[in-house]
Amino acid sequence: MTTNNVVSVDPAARAEPKRPRILSIANQKGGVGKTTTTINLGTALAAVGERVLIIDLDPQGNASTGLGVNRAARRVSSYDLLIGRASLVQAAVATDVPNLSLVPSTPDLAGAEPELYATEDWSHRLNQAIEATIGPGAGADGSPLFTYVLIDCPPSLSLLTINAMAASDAVLVPLQCEFFALEGLSQLLKTVDQVRENLNPRLSIQGVVLTMFDKRNNLAVQVAADVREFLGDKVYETAIPRNVRISEAPSFGKPAILYDHKCAGSEAYMKLASEILRREKALRAAA
Repeated sequence: MTTNNVVSVDPAARAEPKRPRILSIANQKGGVGKTTTTINLGTALAAVGERVLIIDLDPQGNASTGLGVNRAARRVSSYDLLIGRASLVQAAVATDVPNLSLVPSTPDLAGAEPELYATEDWSHRLNQAIEATIGPGAGADGSPLFTYVLIDCPPSLSLLTINAMAASDAVLVPLQCEFFALEGLSQLLKTVDQVRENLNPRLSIQGVVLTMFDKRNNLAVQVAADVREFLGDKVYETAIPRNVRISEAPSFGKPAILYDHKCAGSEAYMKLASEILRREKALRAAA
């Protein structure tokens, strides 16, 4: 694979951070585009020079499959990372996308919760594993080992998702344009508030991205309008359209951006990456 001439993201929006920016991609509802968003956003960021790590925290392991990491290559996984059997460096593997690494998932992760509950610091195991490796000065030149860490969460508000949020600076929420979208979003926002109050005071909502949007569908248009009215500028301007090429890409072990960079879905993810980088630059300037 190559990212040459694939992604056009405004490099001026990019600025070298002092520490990695850690984002959880979360929604307790399945099938809303969490994994698709994770791998395509990670690819777009990597293509403009960001050093990206994706942590697959879903026992289904779809992010690992979608990046072409077969099960035989997942000898060390996010399960080993959480239970302290491996460091982040030991668990991370290179992908075919330059600048993009992955901590893969295996089905063992489904059994991690009972083991974690038996530990005193169960909610911070992922945070401890990340901070031990990728803080300031971790790289050979004194820079962070990674500039972005994207955590692909399972479709539930489980212990795994709580661990991800406790380790993150912010949450990015993919939201499908359908009838029950706002109902599920309210519960997720409550969980973010609870994690902020009890576990991670720096946690915020980075943004909400509308997925599977069809402008010809009146319901989708109305849901998008309702979400924007409810959350204002927390909703990204970029919406991800329904697109068959996005659905086909994982079966080839590629992000859609590499599978067909000219399709509408890939172009939308490129625009989303630019929008996120602009927001991140503004946040750093404000800080």
